[in-house]
Amino acid sequence: MENMNNIVIVGNGHAGIQLADSLRVEGHAGPITVIGEEPHAPYQRPPLSKDYMAAGKAPQPLPLRAGKFFADNDVDSRLGVCATAVDRDSRTVALDDGSRLAYSTLVLATGAANRELNVPGSTVGGIHGLRTLSDAEALHAGLDGARSVVVIGAGFIGMEFAAAARQRGLDVTVLESADRPMARALSPVMSAFFAGAHARTGVKLRFGEGIAAFEGRDGRVCGAVSTTGRVYPADLVLVGIGVVPRTELAASAGLAVDNGIIVDAGMRTADPAVFALGDCASYPSHHTGARTRLESIQNATDQARHTARSILGRSEGYAGLPWFWSQQGPLKLQIAGLGQHGDETVLRGDPASGRFSVFCYRNGELAAVESVNQPADHMAARRLLGQGRSISRQDAVNPDFDFKASSRAVPALT
Repeated sequence: MENMNNIVIVGNGHAGIQLADSLRVEGHAGPITVIGEEPHAPYQRPPLSKDYMAAGKAPQPLPLRAGKFFADNDVDSRLGVCATAVDRDSRTVALDDGSRLAYSTLVLATGAANRELNVPGSTVGGIHGLRTLSDAEALHAGLDGARSVVVIGAGFIGMEFAAAARQRGLDVTVLESADRPMARALSPVMSAFFAGAHARTGVKLRFGEGIAAFEGRDGRVCGAVSTTGRVYPADLVLVGIGVVPRTELAASAGLAVDNGIIVDAGMRTADPAVFALGDCASYPSHHTGARTRLESIQNATDQARHTARSILGRSEGYAGLPWFWSQQGPLKLQIAGLGQHGDETVLRGDPASGRFSVFCYRNGELAAVESVNQPADHMAARRLLGQGRSISRQDAVNPDFDFKASSRAVPALT
């Protein structure tokens, strides 16, 4: 079977579609085939936990590219099919429709899957995850008839959903086994701010409480039993306890896997014909100095642009600065860089105003900036950290210090 310089991309989320786009921009003229499991045209995922949960008619999904993109760029988009196996010797991918695709380069953009919850009662109706368009549609429909909502997990998705459900006037309880919300991603001071902000809207936050079981009635959930034994009324539940990288295809093909598909700084696996990127890839991070796997739109799209150049032999190691955002009711959280437990933090601005930033320092250097409703601080932090620069703690807390101007300054040559 002739592969004809065909690049096959498994996964048509943000990473896979951006890669196809970037390959054409970078001048690849050979065949490109993109495999997508869902029957829908590729769509944007961030609105699923926000806009889709508002009252009223569910909005139409926002496409990742206009419908004519695939024809105009001669990209073969296969929808509703799943890659089931990779034969690296023959360089072919088997699909669940019985066909096989030959490749010269294979790219795994398989993303991540929701971590499953396995407790008594977890299979009754009304318990949902949120990862796909179908998930969002089911949740939107469920919210229309719900009164009491329980959210399992106080990560980004859980807190975004809790805010949207509360804005609809529903009774909302969040169960979180950790001692604060978004603990994996945020500094304690920023976690505390969001805990207070959600509590003031009426969201009931129960920290140090996991989920032990669900109670059902007539085949549908009616209560959530926490690890304390307390029962919370619930006619709709969102489970948001994190994700796991989808590495099964890589592992079955004999590629190294460890919390993601192992790749080098060019996003290559140990097989030079196979690349991986986005949520499913573990790469050597320029910013942490360690293997890292990130779950963000920025990481997916930036790595896709980098991977296109890498496939065509035009790039150095990936060094994109991680950044994230989350909209929770009226609060827009933006993060530049990667904070870690143990970072020293200083405040710029007043949390009581609802507009402030947390500057996170590690070994005396600025490592990350968390901002609430302060887009100028966020953009300045991205510029500064992207250049590998820092500012002093004294400057960070000084309201007269022009952070924006400092971030734009040309670094002195040494």
